[in-house]
Amino acid sequence: MRDSVPVRPKPAPMISSANRLSSLGALDHRDHGAPRHPRYFPAMSLAADMSDAAIPEGRARLVRTISREGGIAVRAIVGSNLVAEAMNRRPMAPTAANALGRALMGGVLIAVGPASPEESLATLTDAEHDEREAGESVQLQFRGDGPLGSIVVIADDLGRVRGTVSQPDTNLVLSAGTPDVARAIGLGALRVIRSRPEWREPYSGAVPLVSGEIASDLTLYLTESEQTPSAMGLGVAMTNDESAVVAAGFLVQILPDALPEEVDRVEANVRSMPTLSQLALSDTHCDEIIDLLLRGLGSRERHTSYPVFRCSCTRERARSTLMLLGEADLREIVIAGSGQQVRCEFCARAHEFSASDIDALFRELRGQLDS
Repeated sequence: MRDSVPVRPKPAPMISSANRLSSLGALDHRDHGAPRHPRYFPAMSLAADMSDAAIPEGRARLVRTISREGGIAVRAIVGSNLVAEAMNRRPMAPTAANALGRALMGGVLIAVGPASPEESLATLTDAEHDEREAGESVQLQFRGDGPLGSIVVIADDLGRVRGTVSQPDTNLVLSAGTPDVARAIGLGALRVIRSRPEWREPYSGAVPLVSGEIASDLTLYLTESEQTPSAMGLGVAMTNDESAVVAAGFLVQILPDALPEEVDRVEANVRSMPTLSQLALSDTHCDEIIDLLLRGLGSRERHTSYPVFRCSCTRERARSTLMLLGEADLREIVIAGSGQQVRCEFCARAHEFSASDIDALFRELRGQLDS
């Protein structure tokens, strides 16, 4: 067994795992062809996909390709380290962490497209990250009526992703003790916003949350709003104390010129897929997931990228947030003679502003209002 991906210690009364395979949209494909139930996994068997020496240490891996005949596009991710990083940034209950982990991988699978670079972002400095402009960014907004509230994920075609949940203490479980993500999210709406630097305005599409399951609702969006028949699978499993986590996912899409026999074969392959949590726990690699999905279809050249949890918050942005408080609120803070902390909702980084910083902001705002 390979080393597990460590997460901060935090007591929790369960071992969580989940995998939901959504439909192939217009192909009327259902859940592996037969119901699959959430499973328990022994804590000691948790492992990360770190077998390839070329994988930057502590990073996730994504592989994308198309079938030999060019009709099926497939992407697979082993995102254990990605989910672990999100859990290390902000304390979350198991169900909230599971839901966010699925959404992070779903965002990356959609955002990293055919033209995405293969280089690793793992070794870039903060300044180098800031200099790299994404070709396209994708924002996912899950807004349900369940206790989890909303989930927001922002990913780009370079593989950078960040996300947050509005109620991180949410912890609903099924009778078997596994996370009840569907009930935690509830029913509502999923909005997806795509933007590119050359577009005059972003493209926005929305579909109802019909299941509360991350993968199936994203598939509904891709199929109905973007008119691309798709199947997505997302699985997250963690130890009962949240000290280690594994995660994996895939996205299959039917391209316009797909041959009928290609569609039939990939549909059968998706139906016969093992649960993704099981695959991640058994040290399955991205290439092996693709092999399963494209069995009998072959593949063209495979392209690898390394997604990272990357937040774009800065002290200057935090300063701009304080300015939005307005003159009256800033005056109260100045009179109290206290400082102010602005904490990023994505990465939990705290930006501290002293009393003198607040006073300078107040004077600047007053100057703007008087001019």
